[in-house]
Parts: sequence; structure tokens; C-alpha cells
Amino acid sequence: MSDFGSTNNSDATTGAPFSRRRFLQTALGSSAAIGLGLSGGASNALAAPLTRDTLLRVATYKGDARQFHKVIGVDNTPYRVEYAEFSGGNLIVEAINGGSIDLGTMSEIPPIFSVQSGAPLKLIAILQGDVNNQTLLVPEKSKIRDVAELKGLRVGYVRSTTSHYLLLRYLQEKGLSFADIKPISLSPQDGLAAFQSGQLDAWVIYGPMIQLVLKQGAHIVKTGLGYLSGNYLYAAHTKAIADPVRHAAIADYLQRERKVYDWINRNHDAYAGGLAKTTGLPKWLFDAQLKQQSQPFKLIAIDDAAVRSQQKIADTFTEHKVIDRRIDVSGLWDRSFSSALV
Repeated sequence: MSDFGSTNNSDATTGAPFSRRRFLQTALGSSAAIGLGLSGGASNALAAPLTRDTLLRVATYKGDARQFHKVIGVDNTPYRVEYAEFSGGNLIVEAINGGSIDLGTMSEIPPIFSVQSGAPLKLIAILQGDVNNQTLLVPEKSKIRDVAELKGLRVGYVRSTTSHYLLLRYLQEKGLSFADIKPISLSPQDGLAAFQSGQLDAWVIYGPMIQLVLKQGAHIVKTGLGYLSGNYLYAAHTKAIADPVRHAAIADYLQRERKVYDWINRNHDAYAGGLAKTTGLPKWLFDAQLKQQSQPFKLIAIDDAAVRSQQKIADTFTEHKVIDRRIDVSGLWDRSFSSALV
């Protein structure tokens, strides 16, 4: 497999060449880079004894907060943690649905589709994060600078993700729809190849691939700022929530995750270096991404605004017939962990 664009592309820090195959294999895992269901007994759950007999099964992404637990000294859980790595929130929803995972994170969108399948999950906490790492890009020589200019053009996106939602919102704002463009649903890997080879006139995408194509000359037309909430959600299996001991373990785990994100906000350089080491991607990608970050990370309890945000996304998908019926997301939310995130 050839390197990006030419044989001269290299890590800006080390000068070492890296291939498209290597980037795609690692970037997806790091891209990671949405009336309320109440469960009682939060205080009792928090008081439940935690021992090594308790097992918490946690879904992770390559380069997520988990890798920094040991760095800041929050890896000494009194219970056992079993990790499984995934490349997307939709896969985590499937794993929770299948009963192999107790806890995982995702954007606002995969849980919306879980309502239709009846997945046994609840949304229990919110990680507020960056929205500038989700963008509408055009190639270097493109003269497009406004969404209205996309009419009749080939636009790549990732179906049933924030990329899909962003494109719908961008078009809707200009009085356009998918019928007015040539939408092309592509995986992030295929989208990168298509964009670099000139097969796309525009691309709505997320994660460190943005920094890569920007370095190669691409332009940003719009970011997710003003369109996305920045909410990334923690979801848990209903059986884990109902079990007082695992409920307590989840509450404890959330507190550890919050300490990691607080540390990240104060240590961007160390964070970017850690991501580079874990993913095998050049550090400059993460440095650039953090420099453009729309807001710091913040792990918080559920609020009404988060529920409204997810409902707006669900309604947008229904309006554009991505979903065949209106979905009420309120039943997805569980506030029984709020006291752990005060």
C-alpha cells in the first residue's frame, strides 16, 4: 500500500514514513474518534462493598481515557475490570445488547437506533467534548466555501453517525436535502481514499483524519460547532445497573474516568504524546486537534438539555426518513449515577 498521496509523506516529528494502511488501521480506533428513566437506590449502590469478586466489563477505543488510568494512578480498582476494544459506538451497542459488555461510550446517535432493536441499555452519564473535530472538508483546489454550493455534487459521509447528522443539518439550513446532492455513504477508510483521489467534491468526517488532509491542503467549510452538542454518552447494560454491586463499580469507574479527563485538560502535551504512542499515529495530528478544540473535556451527570439534544437528532433522522418512525429517547436515560458525578 502506498503512502498518503506520495512517497514523501512522513511524521512531521520524527520524519518516519507511515502508510495509508497503517493510518487507517489505527485512526478509526482513536476517532473515536445521543420523562426520564430513573433507577432508584443510587446511594445504596454506592455503599455496596466492592471486592475482587466483582467483574466490570468495559468497552474501550484505542487511545481513550482508559490508557491514562495508570499514568495518573487511578487504575487500582478494588474490583476486576475486563476490557474489550471496539472501533465504533454502534459495535458497543451491539455488545451491550448481546450481554458481553457492562459499560461503554459512544456518540448520541447509536443509542437512538438501539430503541428500535430493544437493546437493554441505559444512558447514565455525559462526557462533554470537542465538536471542531467533526467537519465538512473540500479538496485543496476546490472553490466551494458554502454548503449551498454542494448542490449536484458528490459528498461523502458515514451513515448513521454524527457525520450523517451533520450533513443533514448543513443541508437543511440552506433549504436543501439529500435529493439535491449526490450523497455517498462510505466508511472512514474508504472516504479518506476517495477524498484523496478526487472522487469526492466534499467530505463530512471526524477524528484525526481531518488534520491529515488539512496538512495536505484541504479546506474546512464548516465544523460541528453550533450543530453538535459535544455530548458523548456513557451507556450501561440494564442488568449491571440493577445489580447493586456492579452499580457501585460503575459509579466508582465513572469517578476515575472524570479524574482522567480533568488531567487531560491540564496536560495536553502528555495526552497527545500518549495518543501517539498508543495509536502509532504522529503526535502532530493530536497536537493540532487539541489546539483547535472547541471546549475542554468534562464528565457530568445527565441534564435535561442532553435529553433534548438527543431527541432533536432522533427527530431529524425521522424527518429525513433515516428512521421510519418517531422515536422517544426519554426512556433511554437513567439518572441513578448522578450522585457519583456531583
